[in-house]
Amino acid sequence: MSVLNITMGGNPITLPFAPLAVGGKLPDFTLTANDLSPVASSGLTGLRVFLAVPSLDTPVCDLEVRTFNAKAAELPGVSIYAVSMDLPFAQARWCGAAGVEAVKTLSDYRDRSFGKATGTLIDGLLLLTRAVFIVDAGGTVAYAQYVPEVRTAPDYDAAYAKLAALA
Repeated sequence: MSVLNITMGGNPITLPFAPLAVGGKLPDFTLTANDLSPVASSGLTGLRVFLAVPSLDTPVCDLEVRTFNAKAAELPGVSIYAVSMDLPFAQARWCGAAGVEAVKTLSDYRDRSFGKATGTLIDGLLLLTRAVFIVDAGGTVAYAQYVPEVRTAPDYDAAYAKLAALA
């Protein structure tokens, strides 16, 4: 298993599950939609972006999801999902207050299967570390960015460049 050196506020965190590898298949997981319905990874198709974020109610997560929401207009045919451990009710409230409509929020609060499958679950905190994944229409991981410091934004330009190359 690959070990990632990731910090939160400068302090090392432990990610006990294997990170996704570019070129590998997206593992199976089930998330929860804002209406509490289950969302299986197998039902998410096409070119997809998954934003793993610790909590939508934090400044960096808020900015990240708003930034991808604004960029979504330039990415027709791309589905963007923000995944956190926030409860679906909190996600729905945040989306309404933030005016986020192009990014769909999904919660991993039930069984943490996304965090385990993608290697983003932070041991002991029950939060997800910040990461960006791009999955092509065939289900192959085309891009994986695990942000080295949880409290900083991802490399938007690198993610956008990969999306442009795939779209």
